[in-house]
Amino acid sequence: MTTPPTSDVDLFADEVVLDPYPVYAELREQGPVVHLRKNDVYALTRYAVIRDALPDWESFSSTSIAFNPMANEALTGTSLASDPPVHTQLRAALTENLSPRALRGLKGRIEAKADVLVAELVEKGSFEAIDSLARAFPLEVVADLIGFTGHVRDNMLRWGQAAMQVIGPMNQRTAESFPIAGELYAWCSQVKASDLVEGSVGRGIFDAEARGAIPPDTAGHIIHQYLGAGVDTTVAAIGNIVALFASHPDQLDLVRENPSLVPGAFNEVLRFWPPVNAWGRRATSDVDIDGTVIPAGAQVAVLLGAGNRDPRHYENPDAFLVERNPVDHLSFGYGPHGCAGQGLARLEAHAVIEALSRRVKRLVVGPEVRVPSNITRSIEELPVLEVIPA
Repeated sequence: MTTPPTSDVDLFADEVVLDPYPVYAELREQGPVVHLRKNDVYALTRYAVIRDALPDWESFSSTSIAFNPMANEALTGTSLASDPPVHTQLRAALTENLSPRALRGLKGRIEAKADVLVAELVEKGSFEAIDSLARAFPLEVVADLIGFTGHVRDNMLRWGQAAMQVIGPMNQRTAESFPIAGELYAWCSQVKASDLVEGSVGRGIFDAEARGAIPPDTAGHIIHQYLGAGVDTTVAAIGNIVALFASHPDQLDLVRENPSLVPGAFNEVLRFWPPVNAWGRRATSDVDIDGTVIPAGAQVAVLLGAGNRDPRHYENPDAFLVERNPVDHLSFGYGPHGCAGQGLARLEAHAVIEALSRRVKRLVVGPEVRVPSNITRSIEELPVLEVIPA
């Protein structure tokens, strides 16, 4: 048994979070596990190791998904940051309204919404893709789904961004985001069924609490997860769809010619540019990985973005190819903690890809603007200068 190789890379440095892929390639070559001294984490770098670790909650606990103790403490009691059997019960209430059957009724409405929005933007001829599409669309879908009104609706984007930002280490970004994430925690801790629109999923979660299907006082935690985990990541994914199809018009052509490629195209967007590149776990005991040991109690960084580009698993991994259909990508996680909202995210993203491929031949875009962020890697601004309609 040996200790893993070490690196002085700072996983959360501005230049790394803006473009992590060169660093990921270096770390993958060093080994399947690398100790990052600056962050004091053990990074899992290769596809096979990550795929094995994600479902193994007995070795890799989710009680430490964040890279600072304050956020882990704040997340206690959520399904995101718990292990079975507690996780199993909390998760059931979260997914009850996100099952394929529950979402079936939403499909038509979401597709119609996306089509109307894309049609309006195409007609305009130029627009800012992040504000007018990547943010506007999922914010409206999630607000309607959970039944948010008034000031909550207005704060969803700020709150969702901050909730992801505070999962990082205790750096300046985390410190600045804690007060905003605190507003979300405070609201979720006192939200009542009557604050949410009748017939909404949010109301349904309170009904589950009332009939004893979930523990008392957990409805607010579950609603926190819809907003905290679901908004910022979907905004990132939809922004990535626009940017990738603008820079790979040949791939947009393929989807237009063959609409059955839509689900595979979204899988490839997620593999190529995951909204979340790194996620935390805690080693519950000494864990042996390919002959090297992660010590008990160590903070682990699961590098989903590194696994998604591992040439040991994907051929030509640095190319964006919609026909690849990487159904086994790591961006939604895997196992008991696989993304609970992935069905909804897929509905939204597929609707956007369908509408774009049907209505747009080419998107001419200006340079994308990115802002360093701890956990979610997204585009801040993406000007669409010209739309050539299909």
